[in-house]
Amino acid sequence: MIEFLYDFDRSLLSFYHLLAEHAGKLATPLMKFVTLIGEKGLWMLALALVLILFPKTRKAGVCLFGAVCCGALVTNFVLKDMIARARPFEADPEFRAWWVFIGAPAEDGFSFPSGHVTAAVAGVLALAMTVGRKVLWAGVPYVVIMGASRNYLMAHYPTDVLAACGVGVFAAVVAYGITILIFALLERFKDKKFCRAILYGLDARNLFRKISGKPPVQNGPEIKAVRPGEQTADEKEDDDGEDRLPL
Repeated sequence: MIEFLYDFDRSLLSFYHLLAEHAGKLATPLMKFVTLIGEKGLWMLALALVLILFPKTRKAGVCLFGAVCCGALVTNFVLKDMIARARPFEADPEFRAWWVFIGAPAEDGFSFPSGHVTAAVAGVLALAMTVGRKVLWAGVPYVVIMGASRNYLMAHYPTDVLAACGVGVFAAVVAYGITILIFALLERFKDKKFCRAILYGLDARNLFRKISGKPPVQNGPEIKAVRPGEQTADEKEDDDGEDRLPL
């Protein structure tokens, strides 16, 4: 089994080396750029914070933030130290020669699984579950090229990338479940000021409307205060229904 996995890793890394030899002037800068934007999942965390600023996208932002953080926790603080697999350019002289050939940057830490790919899969899946499947049209190619870039730069084995996909799916599912639970509780107690403030209070649009002198946007259902001894509309309807009993 171990020999099969090594052959699988080496065959794909050999393919990427051939790609570097024949299209390196185009492929190498592209792969370095893709790896750069995926560093630590920072751009996805930034996107999550932006989504949280708006009530309509707050659930997606919370889920995205939770998925990326959960994936980073499992990958960087559990599996990498537990498996302690050296990176390809550190473990094999041939892979190191390929790494030198493309001029890839040196990276520290262990190899298994890929943090870049974990963040990519977790983020894309979290958005797909909260926003809609249309996200996958752009998300799946992003995940594929992210995994390819990590192999091309000899920073990870292909099996590191496959394992990262599994961790990313796990992180997204966990984050989605927690997010649904949180917002279900907030909706249940939305008459409470604290819960209502989380659901509807923060809206980045109101910052710009305040600057321009426009009235703020009102979010969520209107909740009218009821004075002591005063009946609510639902209570009045119940009383009216009792008065109209059939003779």
